[in-house]
Amino acid sequence: MFDSAAKRTFALVCVGTAVVLAALAGWHWAGNGGAGIPGSPKSTGRALIGGPFTLTDHEGNAVTEADFLGRHTLVYFGYTFCPDICPMELQSITEALEQLGPKADGIVPLFITVDPERDTVAVMAEYARHFHPSLRALTGTPEKVRDATRAYRVYFKKTDGPEEDDDYLVDHTSLIYVMGPDGAYVAHFTFGTPPDEIAARLSELLS
Repeated sequence: MFDSAAKRTFALVCVGTAVVLAALAGWHWAGNGGAGIPGSPKSTGRALIGGPFTLTDHEGNAVTEADFLGRHTLVYFGYTFCPDICPMELQSITEALEQLGPKADGIVPLFITVDPERDTVAVMAEYARHFHPSLRALTGTPEKVRDATRAYRVYFKKTDGPEEDDDYLVDHTSLIYVMGPDGAYVAHFTFGTPPDEIAARLSELLS
């Protein structure tokens, strides 16, 4: 059972997720010609999710989106001080990849922080070891992290509190994005999707 802080985080995460889902719904509407309304904008039918980023992984290596081309990626934005939501989702990714067995070699899970002030390379390295061994935990400067969140249409906001207080929460979107080998958006999983459903969908994509 969640404590009061976790319940508040969950509620605000749902708000952020709803914002992104609305954006995806808008893309779907545009991709279908605006339901036949005259003057509707044309669309290639490709979601505007994903794009260039330059970050640092938990081993201290500089990485960009180009480093992950050629394999599917699972992209999740969160932070290591997250009380419940983030570890639950990363554990779901871990269990799903374990269920896939050798097929999981075709997928790279990425955990991108929305709290770079606290999530240093060392902190991310310690955190990453609790999840799937192929997980790449990415951090960077606040500017670089913000660039990545904009590319993925991710909402995040530090909760109000004393500036000197490091014990704060970060409200953020909680979606697992599936990106194709070409770096393009393929699908997403909402918060709480069971690992077996994630594994089944990924297995279809890899077939």
